[in-house]
Amino acid sequence: MGLRINDTIPDLNVETDHGSFSLHEFVGDNWAILFSHPKDFTPVCTTEFGAVARLSEEWEKRGTKVIGVSVDGVEEHKQWKGDIEKVAGTEAGFPIIADAGLEVSKAFDMLPAEAYLPDGRTPNDSATVRAVFIIGPDKQLKLSMTYPMNVGRNFAEILRALDGLQTAAKNGVATPADWQVGEDVIIPPTVSDEDAKAKFGEFEAVLPYLRKTKAPS
Repeated sequence: MGLRINDTIPDLNVETDHGSFSLHEFVGDNWAILFSHPKDFTPVCTTEFGAVARLSEEWEKRGTKVIGVSVDGVEEHKQWKGDIEKVAGTEAGFPIIADAGLEVSKAFDMLPAEAYLPDGRTPNDSATVRAVFIIGPDKQLKLSMTYPMNVGRNFAEILRALDGLQTAAKNGVATPADWQVGEDVIIPPTVSDEDAKAKFGEFEAVLPYLRKTKAPS
């Protein structure tokens, strides 16, 4: 069975183009994003990894580490980084896990348990290895997304989702559809009106169970 929201991620030892370490060691006390792709030197994923590289300052502002996963090896990762940086116009400073044995892909349920990759494989052989996982400082899975090979991931949305998760975790609130930083947040139904007023001050009761308030600063 795959990982579910609030499951602790497996503490696997991984080999990357930045050396070897455990996943829990990598996360440390930070938030982390693990994003995977089916093969090095593929067009859509090259643009995606470039997008991640260009957002390096945004990840840093949010105390978030990013790490890629590929079923190719370390040397391929190092060579591919040159293409990524050419597309991005900036350094790709994040590590990429070499998951040739599929240990990470299977542990995160990105492939069937019985999966194997044939010699001379194509991206289609590893097509399901295409996901995003946002992990909290408690090493628990907070959000996951899976994409097909022919649709590039929207990292602005991943950044927005990360902001929502961090705001919710810090302030005990929820965020509405299409929420952006600075907009009103939702008071959870488990909080009484009296407690909501004490904690958040004034709020708007759109419905008895839908109460909005300004995001805590």
